[in-house]
Amino acid sequence: MTEREKMLAGQLYDCGDPELLTQWHKAKNLIRIYNQIPSEDLEEKTRILTELLGGKGSNLWITAPFFVDYGNNIYFGNNCEVNMNCTFLDDNQIVIGDNALIAPNVQIYTAFHPTNAADRFGAPKKDGSFEFCKTQTAPVVIGNNVWIGGGSILLPGVTVGDNVVIGAGSIVTKDIPDNCVACGNPCRVIRENH
Repeated sequence: MTEREKMLAGQLYDCGDPELLTQWHKAKNLIRIYNQIPSEDLEEKTRILTELLGGKGSNLWITAPFFVDYGNNIYFGNNCEVNMNCTFLDDNQIVIGDNALIAPNVQIYTAFHPTNAADRFGAPKKDGSFEFCKTQTAPVVIGNNVWIGGGSILLPGVTVGDNVVIGAGSIVTKDIPDNCVACGNPCRVIRENH
């Protein structure tokens, strides 16, 4: 099993794997270019997003700056908007349905680490340095017609249902069901959304 296969399976994997580092550097270079493209150059933005992302529907708008780990594990449906300064750590899949509205400063994390430092880093090398820390992942899935408020954080493994509003500043630690408004830290349902 390759380190990428382990990563996508949610197993401990080595972030320093050459295949993963190659894709990581490619994504960082593409996103650096994307973040510097003139705002009105929609053709070049579309070209870069097509090369960067795992998949995207029609009418995707991502306002720069935007930050990713690998890029190719992110999938958007149709009619999605991502506002400025969002960070998607796509060490596993981030799947976003149709008609998503993602406000500024939203962070979506799929990666996490063992809580025990020895498990995270292993034994030090002879020179006292450490390997890349060991990492695990879990996908994040966002349904259709979802609005995620500014500054919200979605943690690894969560699913946000269809027709959901996540209030600004929320930290989503558990699944959120369809048709509701949810907010807080930790994020919880406060009412139905019709």
